[in-house]
Amino acid sequence: MSSYTLTADNKKITWGTSVEIAPLLRAKPSILTVQEDGSVDWRLAEGVYVAKDIVRELDILLEAVLLRLGEAADHRLLLDNLQANLAIEGREADLPLGQLELTGKAGVEVTRQARQIGEKLSLWAREYNVEKSAARQHDPQTLGNVYFRSHCENHLWTHRVADLLMGPAGGPVVMQMFNEYLHQFILLRDALLPFENWEEVPIEIRQGAGSDRGVRFIEQPRAKFLTAIMSKKITHKALVEYAQGWLSPELSAVGYGFQYRLGTILPASLNGHPGTAPGYLLQWYPVWTVLADAAGAAVPVAFRYGEEEYFAAPRSQVLAGEAWNLAQPDPQQLQHVTEARIVPVTVQDRVLLNYDLELDGVTYRVDLGQIFRGHRFMYRPNGQVEPGLPASPAEYADITGHRPADILGLPGLVTDKEGIHVISAGGNPLVLWALLGKIYPENVVVLDSLSDHGLRSAQSAGKGFGPKFFVF
Repeated sequence: MSSYTLTADNKKITWGTSVEIAPLLRAKPSILTVQEDGSVDWRLAEGVYVAKDIVRELDILLEAVLLRLGEAADHRLLLDNLQANLAIEGREADLPLGQLELTGKAGVEVTRQARQIGEKLSLWAREYNVEKSAARQHDPQTLGNVYFRSHCENHLWTHRVADLLMGPAGGPVVMQMFNEYLHQFILLRDALLPFENWEEVPIEIRQGAGSDRGVRFIEQPRAKFLTAIMSKKITHKALVEYAQGWLSPELSAVGYGFQYRLGTILPASLNGHPGTAPGYLLQWYPVWTVLADAAGAAVPVAFRYGEEEYFAAPRSQVLAGEAWNLAQPDPQQLQHVTEARIVPVTVQDRVLLNYDLELDGVTYRVDLGQIFRGHRFMYRPNGQVEPGLPASPAEYADITGHRPADILGLPGLVTDKEGIHVISAGGNPLVLWALLGKIYPENVVVLDSLSDHGLRSAQSAGKGFGPKFFVF
């Protein structure tokens, strides 16, 4: 069993034990069972799927509808309806995020996710139906008899589909089967909204574990999350709780991430650069962060913050810095820092994750939860500055410079009473992550550069009061 290594921009973060998912993703044909009345029941087989696998199996429902419609069948019309339901605007949109116009960071990220996932699922549905994926696996007589009771979920039909399903060739059986087809896709799209790498997330189907049929086991946590969306109160905790609710429902505590049988869920930002990574979306990582025993069994566990209320955490005042133009460390020196480690630790009944980073032979330890919190609360430069216009010495009069080790070596969270403080990490994301977890997350600006233009463009970022920390 080997450690898992996340690599981005030639920098590595290592932790836990790698999980091999590929062997679990073997093709699992849906279960079609002939009932006493001659109808055929459909269920997903138990096992591990990714989104595309589930789309493939859902083609059975569409093929059943087409066979019952006979000569009137038009797969393009039905697939157009699916695409309209999965869109984020329009009359038939089931989740009209485009019309809600969510403006917060989390809302913008979830809106983008909904659009991208919906478009991809719709594309896959068309591809599988054109390939006649279901028809190649099952005989027409069996598919034509697929039927089970499907409750109306109020997913709208296009006018042309309504005419088709309610016309002479349609009827209650066809309508229910098409409703179920739509509902399964909408549940799948909504379940994957929190995940940046949604195509890779392993989804376990377990019979008798609250899953009535297909992915309907997602319905309860989804209903709660949709309330957060419609009230425009999407928080990081809401996203974690939602993902946890259907991937690992046995967990009651909610932190900033969690481990379940098939891997670890943490913020997606860890896989990017602090200046550009998403602040709220999650990512599935193929790693068991914590092993339960010597046998190597993984258990569900929620990862908690070192300080649940960061504003009550102990603080240190930043030490006196140097004049800015004298305080810049050699960026090449910090480029030699190429690896960090994540180390789990149990404190009372909570599992915490520490982020360990070595600088000049000294290992500094920062709470990983606070790193993600600092990233969500950070600011980016937003000032409009004339390129090439040099700053006057007076503009740098209140700026003091600090080396990363000067900040990371202090106890608690680091702050000050006033002034502008610049910490240069040489653009090294591993060092930037550590700094974001160490500085009190109130007025921290992640710069694009330490040029005159870069510094001046950050002057108006953040709050209009209190000390500011510029990091690069």
